[in-house]
Amino acid sequence: DVQLVESGGGLVQPGESLRLSCAASGFPFTWYDMTWVRQAPGKGPEWVSSITRHGDNVTYADSVKGRFTISRHQNTVYLQMNNLNPEVTAIYYCNVDETSGRYWGQGTQVTVSS
Repeated sequence: DVQLVESGGGLVQPGESLRLSCAASGFPFTWYDMTWVRQAPGKGPEWVSSITRHGDNVTYADSVKGRFTISRHQNTVYLQMNNLNPEVTAIYYCNVDETSGRYWGQGTQVTVSS
């Protein structure tokens, strides 16, 4: 079974950093692009970043460019988030469009507050 397990979220102060991880299993990881999506309180899902299957191309939402970095290694995809501000407070999910469907993890909460 496809499983995606996010971790690394937490409560941080403005200006601090977090590194999110998404551990993938149950599918051939290097066959598929991976994506991070977030959902802030009271808002719909927002695409954050994607990385191609071999990691040779990455894309970012304008709102996170220059502050977030997506990467992947072995069966894990990462999201390095720097210089955080309260506007990034959300649940962060990774997902994959695998052959059998789109799969999501359970999410990890990121809260930025002073």
